[in-house]
Parts: sequence; structure tokens; C-alpha cells
Amino acid sequence: MRTEYDFSKGKRGAATPQKGKTRISIFIDNAVLDAFRARAEKAGTGYQTMMNEALRQYLSDAEPPVTETILRHVLREESPEYLHGAAPRASGSRSKPTKRRST
Repeated sequence: MRTEYDFSKGKRGAATPQKGKTRISIFIDNAVLDAFRARAEKAGTGYQTMMNEALRQYLSDAEPPVTETILRHVLREESPEYLHGAAPRASGSRSKPTKRRST
């Protein structure tokens, strides 16, 4: 072992940086933090990992995929004349779109 080491070119920070993760500082309510710590201890995992998973779940629920039903609904709202069989109007024409009879 050397008697002296040169740290002049050393960098501060984690010894092994995590790919795809960023260290941040945030304020969390004490009750929320205590609840996550208690749940994480019961599950045998880290509370930060559990909080990250909860945030991931929230984001996946917040942005539902576009389903056929949603797409049909949007198309009905955005282009009712097209879907109901009306002929495209010439520009400047004021004719009313025809209604389809339900059979």
C-alpha cells in the first residue's frame, strides 16, 4: 500500500453511476414517505424503488392506449359528414349534410 495517493484528477459522485436514472431532491409529505417506508420494509424492497414503481404505474394509467373504440369516437366527433355518408361539399357551398336513416 502506498503512503500517499494522488486524488487531484478525482471526481466527486457515485462510484458506479446508474444508467437511465437521475438523482434529484424533492419534498415529500412525511405521511407519504412514512407509508412508503413501511410498505417497502414489509415487501423487503427499497422505498425509493417502490415510489418509482408507483409513479410509473400512475403514468401508464394516465395515458391509456388508443383503442378502436376511442379512435371511432374521435372520428365521429371530428368528421361527422364523412362518416355519415354525406358527399364532400364544394368550398363556399352552404348545403346541409344529409342524415342517415337508421334501419
